[in-house]
Amino acid sequence: MSTRNFLTLCDLSVDELHTLIRRACELKAGFKNKNMCATHAGKVLAMIFEKSSTRTRVSFEAAMAHLGGYAIFLSSSVTQTGRGEPLEDTARVLSKMVDCVMIRTFEHSKIERFAENSEVPVINGLSDAYHPCQLLADIQTYYEARGEILGKKVAWVGDGNNMCHSYINAARIFDFQLSIACPMEYQPDSEIVQQASKYVELSDSLELALKNADLVVTDVWASMGREGESSIRKDIFSSYQVNAELMGLASDDAVFMHSLPAHRGEEVTAEVIDGPQSLVWEEAGNRLHSQKALLEFLL
Repeated sequence: MSTRNFLTLCDLSVDELHTLIRRACELKAGFKNKNMCATHAGKVLAMIFEKSSTRTRVSFEAAMAHLGGYAIFLSSSVTQTGRGEPLEDTARVLSKMVDCVMIRTFEHSKIERFAENSEVPVINGLSDAYHPCQLLADIQTYYEARGEILGKKVAWVGDGNNMCHSYINAARIFDFQLSIACPMEYQPDSEIVQQASKYVELSDSLELALKNADLVVTDVWASMGREGESSIRKDIFSSYQVNAELMGLASDDAVFMHSLPAHRGEEVTAEVIDGPQSLVWEEAGNRLHSQKALLEFLL
């Protein structure tokens, strides 16, 4: 079997992704019942972090521990890449020593270059372009709460960032309608939108985007690496806050998600994120189970 990578959702077929979601639910049930099977004893995951992390690091480390394997944390400050070793050389060396590599970085091209030179599977733990692991958890969370997302309406509110891009990919793979409401100058990449044009609608009207939505999703207004733009973005995005009034435009049984960390009082109010429609905490916890299913598949 040839090496498989997970750089975007599009690296897996719709059937494979559905299988992963179902397997994640099984693994979650086993976790709750303290019935875990070390199916990958002795396997090693190298985790390369150029961006800080809570959920990604803990979920991948815990996942490998549950599978009976090990995870090694690597940052640019403690590896030779921080001293100028070519990324391609690092990929060739690491893939001789470990069974899988997860990378959390800035430029998506770095992950692509690494994967091109790796002999083992490479996972995108987040890049400036995509965050596919979060989407696995989000789809699992919606499935557990409301069933299949097929044919549903999802409203994305805020920045057209990496999470938005991954939701665009998810819309065409899982066959749901995605309505994106964001300021004109912060819309998602036009090429990514074009590839899923049948499933995506761009709108400058929050009312149209939220109307009859089954799932409402947002993210911080200034992603990692763009903190210097925070004050400017607060002014531009101020009307894009997900609050009770905005949620009231969605379907009566609509749910809310956020990949975290959240800035209460900015992109979302405490009333919403801590309220009865919020699935945020289950969504965060599902990172463990969906990524464990992903690791099983790739290994």
